[in-house]
Amino acid sequence: MCVNFLTIASGQLREHFGADPGSAQWLAEAWQDYLAPILTRDGVRLASYGFLPKRHQPDGVRLSTTNARAETLGQLRTYRDAWRHGQLCLVPMRAFFEPSYESGRAVRMRIGLADGAPFAVAGLWREWQEADGSISTAFTQITINADPHPLMRRMHKPGDEKRMLVIVSPADYDAWLNCRDPEAARAFLQAWPAEQMTATPEAPHPPRQGALF
Repeated sequence: MCVNFLTIASGQLREHFGADPGSAQWLAEAWQDYLAPILTRDGVRLASYGFLPKRHQPDGVRLSTTNARAETLGQLRTYRDAWRHGQLCLVPMRAFFEPSYESGRAVRMRIGLADGAPFAVAGLWREWQEADGSISTAFTQITINADPHPLMRRMHKPGDEKRMLVIVSPADYDAWLNCRDPEAARAFLQAWPAEQMTATPEAPHPPRQGALF
């Protein structure tokens, strides 16, 4: 599933989402444990990508919590409380990356909207108390099954279940962020139309590259 995306610039955050990050800075590309801006019902937060940051995992344990399956949000201990308490967020981005194996090898595909506009995906957030007494924020992205999706079913290894991020319509931003009923929130977890998306090959590069926003 998606473990890497292009964050949104601070100017785009103001223009497209009406959110002001102040003097906060983050990298142009996000991987696990990188900081990225998210939107909550209380405003914009700079949060760590991955619900269980590595620094809060037991020694010898390395869990990837950048994505949460919609089907098990209410059951898994990792996400259950945040889901039941309506800790919903939006993750603004310019694009995300998935591997395609249609050529017989993994090709990194940049996936975004066909019109090139920034967008936001559905997520959950939570707070962590740090060793120095400060409070940090972490987030995960919500995924749904994509087996029937014309575009996203082309991603990942043959035979693997196909998954996709939930892109939220701008008209639903406020309703999603302010939804407190977990069952009502599920109505927002729909597949984005394939004809409104695009996927293009992009050369891979190691983490920690890119400009600072």
